[in-house]
Amino acid sequence: MFSNYKIILASGSPRRQQFFKDLDLEFEIRLKDIEEIYPNHLKAEEITNFLAQLKAKAFEGELNKNELLITSDTIVWLNEKALGKPKNYDDAFSILQSLSNETHEVITSVCFKTLEKTDTIYEVTKVTFNYLSDDAIRYYLDNYKPFDKAGAYGIQEWIGLTGISKIEGSYTNVVGLPTEKVYHYLMNFK
Repeated sequence: MFSNYKIILASGSPRRQQFFKDLDLEFEIRLKDIEEIYPNHLKAEEITNFLAQLKAKAFEGELNKNELLITSDTIVWLNEKALGKPKNYDDAFSILQSLSNETHEVITSVCFKTLEKTDTIYEVTKVTFNYLSDDAIRYYLDNYKPFDKAGAYGIQEWIGLTGISKIEGSYTNVVGLPTEKVYHYLMNFK
């Protein structure tokens, strides 16, 4: 379906890699360690747009003709503050306590880069948690160890099944990639 370009996915996320497999897209994985630091004045999707583009810039001068690099970044946005991946168990506990009985936004930006151009798209999904008891949070952290996930949770895991009362928008975005937007972009790519 997408034969003019070779897709390069620059993500170590097993969830994002699985999405590309599930979309029946042929792709290659290329990884670089990037220090994910952004200017303090950025808000919401400005942060994820900046970080997705920063990850793409790391490949500057390394792309070949007919290669399409895809990078992305996801944050949880709560009370005008970005929540990324937890630093440790205590940080994850604190993050989940802050999400309890609240609605937050999950924001993912995806950057598409070729030799000729760079485009960035983003998706915002609202997620509402029920009250999460300290015992429930501890159970989740002890058994699922979501330390590689923005906001310290995976909607597809136990906490999503038991703690989330409402979602407005793209489910796949909350898992880590707005697949419907990515697929639409790729099918209309010129």
